[in-house]
Amino acid sequence: MIRLTIAFLFVFLSLTGFSQSTYTPSPQNMDSRKWFDSARFGMFIHWGASSVLGHGEWVMNQRNIQVPEYRRLINIFNPISFDAKTWVSTAKAAGMQYITLITRHHDGFSLWDTKQSDWSIMGTPYGKDVVKQMADECHRQGIKLFFYYSLLDWYRTDYQYETGRTGKGTGRTEKSNWPSYINFMKAQLTELLTNYGEVAGIWFDGHWDQLENDHNKTAVSKVDWKYDEIYSLIHRLQPQCLISNNHHLAPIPGEDFQAFEKDLPGGNTTGFGGASVSKLPLETCETINDSWGFNITDRNYKSNKALIHYLVKAAGHNANFLLNIGPMPNGVIQPEFTERLNAMGQWLKQYGETIYGTKGGAIAPQDWGAVTEKGNTVYLHLLKAPEEKLFLKFPYKIKSIKSFAGKSPVKYQVLADSYVVIDVKAIPKEEYDTVLEVEVTR
Repeated sequence: MIRLTIAFLFVFLSLTGFSQSTYTPSPQNMDSRKWFDSARFGMFIHWGASSVLGHGEWVMNQRNIQVPEYRRLINIFNPISFDAKTWVSTAKAAGMQYITLITRHHDGFSLWDTKQSDWSIMGTPYGKDVVKQMADECHRQGIKLFFYYSLLDWYRTDYQYETGRTGKGTGRTEKSNWPSYINFMKAQLTELLTNYGEVAGIWFDGHWDQLENDHNKTAVSKVDWKYDEIYSLIHRLQPQCLISNNHHLAPIPGEDFQAFEKDLPGGNTTGFGGASVSKLPLETCETINDSWGFNITDRNYKSNKALIHYLVKAAGHNANFLLNIGPMPNGVIQPEFTERLNAMGQWLKQYGETIYGTKGGAIAPQDWGAVTEKGNTVYLHLLKAPEEKLFLKFPYKIKSIKSFAGKSPVKYQVLADSYVVIDVKAIPKEEYDTVLEVEVTR
């Protein structure tokens, strides 16, 4: 009965004239945007059957594992040590305000009790709905929950794999059926937005699979993703629910925040970045080591200092920082991750005021650091503090400058043309970030 009700619901909503091509966000959605734009720190969780192989979440594609072979993981994946309370508590202790959970990645494996496929957590020896456990615990602990949902699929034959750039070696020969795949996605999204309480957002990924390349920002998709219908469905089911799409392009109508992958807004160290920065709320995601999903041989862990600097620079760009973990196949978060998250949480206990609820400063992030603002207070984050003097063009009238940690006065001199010289020589330098608190009038 539930399955029939959900199927009817998504068909009904798809047929109604709720178009996103002339999208006007609802009042609930605008409230969600306001909250999101102040959250500043979230946890990304990449996890699923692929973790069993210990080679990251792209292992099916990278090793050309065919579907019948890969399906054997359903009999092996048994995360008996998974505990939603531990995961959510870890995020909360790190100072994170929300979690973005993989519900279905590119291998098509679903982490919830979906009625649209038997390729899911329910068919494993574990046999429990992970999404429900995470949703219940997030609601209990007051952490917002976003759902990552892959647009592309290396497993299903109805996905238009013939024109896709990835998943070529998974052994599919049956002709694809695009309308069937679109209906499948709508039905799954309806389940996620109907059965798990309030959902803060949907985070799409995989659009780039149907582009000729991932660096030409004018490239046209080889398929019609039916975003107008899909985005309409989401906003009808949960008007407050935010939508983002990691397509590496400028946002399109219906999207509520802009995501950047492994780059700060406007940056392009990856080759697929460089999209124009919109006026929407912003978010950038990054890994603790070099892998999204569990990779047993990836030892290239970023330092506490590097991660805190990334958080500060993201805030300086007016963006949230979505930091990823890839738990082990037994459901445990590896200690290298928890150690770094604990350090970030301790830092935020002291300096969170300079990050949460702030806006990116009128001065863009520089080599020396970044600027965040809140009301008439400007925070100068000296990540690479000069030895004696900091010389910069300052857009506001300064009333006072003091160290944030010790509240001791800092000497400064205002020069012509809005320039200021700040004497930083006598300021005690902090381990990760020396913060100056500047009171201004605008």
